[in-house]
Amino acid sequence: MEGNAVVKKNKKKVSGWVVAIYIFFCFMCVVYIAPIAWVVLSSLKTRKELIKAPFAFPTHFEWDNYVFAWTAGKLGIAMRNSVIVCVAALLLTMLIGSMAAFAIGKMQWKLANASMTYILIGMMIPIHCVIIPLFVRFARIGLSDSLIGVIIPYVTFSLPVTIFIMTGFFRSIPNELFESACIDGCTIYKMFFSIALPLSRTGLFVTGLMTFVANWNELLMAMVFISDDMKKTLPVSLSKFVGPYQTNYAQMFAAIVIAIIPTIIVYCIFSNQIVDGLTQGAVKG
Repeated sequence: MEGNAVVKKNKKKVSGWVVAIYIFFCFMCVVYIAPIAWVVLSSLKTRKELIKAPFAFPTHFEWDNYVFAWTAGKLGIAMRNSVIVCVAALLLTMLIGSMAAFAIGKMQWKLANASMTYILIGMMIPIHCVIIPLFVRFARIGLSDSLIGVIIPYVTFSLPVTIFIMTGFFRSIPNELFESACIDGCTIYKMFFSIALPLSRTGLFVTGLMTFVANWNELLMAMVFISDDMKKTLPVSLSKFVGPYQTNYAQMFAAIVIAIIPTIIVYCIFSNQIVDGLTQGAVKG
């Protein structure tokens, strides 16, 4: 009888903690979703209605804000440029970063640890310290005001994190797999593409998403390196909605909603792979 009473008491304690955890997560969902919902609703108001009642529900949906944001703001061209830059930077970062991580994590050579330390130092260098030297160098070699001049820094600053994360995934793969493949006559390149990459695809999803989102939202380098309106990326185009004397916030919010749609779609498509990659990375260290 006493044992049953203890079990029931423990169940009550556990259920109380579970309820508290659920309440906390519901609160966090509201905290994160409420600003996005407010931006969406504000984008469907007129400028006068937004200023008069910023937190009220719109009386009627002002879809012209999206039409104006897409046409006057040239968001179509800006989104095309952002897609080109982010996809190119993503592919190069994944290819170069995974190869470097495989070399550091699985190949036996003396400078592996020193190379990892050198790469990690790159994570500590802020972007602001290299903006002016990069701009001067790119202007001399003709890469300023071009998409290639933005892709190269994006790849460079994305590589340290990618190599750091992917090295942990590659080190978690048993060496016996590569030894067996080597005995069967498998080359180092086939080991990498046929064994290492498929077994570390969750790490590729995580690092790829981090790289894509970071480059999609990057503003400073794109604003400094590009001045041609036909080559500006999406974050730079959004800055044009803020005027020196007045700003139509409803139209600006409409442009922001258009800008965040691709990242939301990416998260929805790859959410399961992202969660698996994060949990595996946490367990494998």
